[in-house]
Amino acid sequence: MSIHANVQRVIDAAAGLGLDIEPRTFPEGTRTAQEAADAIGVELGQIVKSLVFGVDGEVVVAYVSGANQLDESKLAVAAGGAMCQRVDAEVVRSATGFPIGGVPPFGHAATLRIFIDPDLLQYDEVWAAAGTWHDVFPIDPKVLHRVTSGIVVELRRGT
Repeated sequence: MSIHANVQRVIDAAAGLGLDIEPRTFPEGTRTAQEAADAIGVELGQIVKSLVFGVDGEVVVAYVSGANQLDESKLAVAAGGAMCQRVDAEVVRSATGFPIGGVPPFGHAATLRIFIDPDLLQYDEVWAAAGTWHDVFPIDPKVLHRVTSGIVVELRRGT
């Protein structure tokens, strides 16, 4: 079985960070956090949602627990900006090199600032996209934090 080019890029990016990841393919799809949790058989909170936003024109990425919704105003403050808004699929692909629903935590086309929901750190293992809507991989959230140099900050709506 051949590996999708996007998945191979994620595997290679992980190797460059000293990680050996093993993506798994779920033909039914892992596009949403709920689909991923159901397919993998884990808690919704263990899914890493890679959310790409523009903060005052800068593209940033927030890794948010699948159980949480992002508070855009908190992301704006964390990034030192005033205005936070969703970006379209073309901007996501241009900045990360991957489609919405498949954005991995590393291997992006551009260097992007990363912000991490602290709720992810409560788990021993979380699952992140591996470049497509069907491929994901497990990772220790502390390792995710270390290799992405992400800023851990409260991003959850309603807190």
